[in-house]
Amino acid sequence: MSNIGNDIQYKIYQTMFNPDPNRLPVIYEEWEARAREVLEDGPFYYIAGGAGGEDTMKANLAAFDRWKITPRMLRDVEDRDTTVELFGKTYPFPFLQAPIGVQSIIHPEGELASAKASAGMGVPYIASSASTKPMEEIAEAMGDAPKWFQLYWSKDPDITASFLQRAENAGYSAIVVTLDTPMLAWRENDLKNVYLPFLIGEGVGNYLSDPAFRSKLEKSPEEDPTAAIMHWTQIFGNTSLTWDDISFLREHTSLPIVLKGVLHPEDAQKALEYGVDGIIVSNHGGRQVDGALGALEALPIICDSIQDQIPVLMDSGIRRGADVVKAIALGAKAVLVGRPCMYGLAVAGEQGVTEVLQNMIADMDITMALAGGRSVSKLDKAMLTKSDR
Repeated sequence: MSNIGNDIQYKIYQTMFNPDPNRLPVIYEEWEARAREVLEDGPFYYIAGGAGGEDTMKANLAAFDRWKITPRMLRDVEDRDTTVELFGKTYPFPFLQAPIGVQSIIHPEGELASAKASAGMGVPYIASSASTKPMEEIAEAMGDAPKWFQLYWSKDPDITASFLQRAENAGYSAIVVTLDTPMLAWRENDLKNVYLPFLIGEGVGNYLSDPAFRSKLEKSPEEDPTAAIMHWTQIFGNTSLTWDDISFLREHTSLPIVLKGVLHPEDAQKALEYGVDGIIVSNHGGRQVDGALGALEALPIICDSIQDQIPVLMDSGIRRGADVVKAIALGAKAVLVGRPCMYGLAVAGEQGVTEVLQNMIADMDITMALAGGRSVSKLDKAMLTKSDR
């Protein structure tokens, strides 16, 4: 039991008489504005932008606004439990850092800075297949801290199998399979800026270091980097996958398999039928299908379909502690935080990510307590009211 929210809040207030002129933001919108100042158009909009007219990004935020917390009084919230159990492991908070690729375009230390921030907070870090640093280097930087690996399922089965084996060998404890990106979406800002970082060698660290990938090249990536990147464009993503292919993953890893990108209850039922270990309700932060359902709208429908048979997590639109409380009350075991961490990374590297996470955790803890909640695991839909607007 803890009251981390009070601790973090008063630590900030204690600087009142000795203010730090260089202190980092607290407000989400200020992090985003500061990131806009330090990043060029290409990198900024690669992170901040979405698919098409960005209606899905708007839908994600609107979905949170429709659910209102109804606080309850006199509930003895002095001691609070923020822990969550996932796949037999207990974590201190219901947070994970979402998998985001090509972080080298945001900050020179890229994924290593984000991963170290996660490790320091006890928040599991989900390393992306599209990271610039290889998965082994990220794992080494984190030591024994909790880490999961996100798989972009390649057209080349040898590469997919190799990634799974490498992740297991490097100490990752779950595989997050992103289903909603069998190809890149129509992203207007990236097209306007003519910006795809993979083509300049960013975000391909796992591929260039992979024995299966390298074995398919006539010359090594060191000798002919352009040919290596062009080969990457041929094997990234896989539009021919079906549910029957889940068995391939099982053949090549013993780790829990979590499917990311599920929005339809029939797909949730398929996930159960094919024996996966967990689901992440997500629309890729609005970066894949324009005009899609807000992730929080899908969450209670998916949870009703799953009926607690496997853990359901969610991402897309998490900006503040109240969002986390709402998501958990609607059935998520934990949430993944994406863009806020990347804005923190852009502004202040590892320290920026740490402060984004700790402030969001504090906000969640305080909001839960003020709403009458003592334990993350006991939050439920009864504390929410759906508004018509």
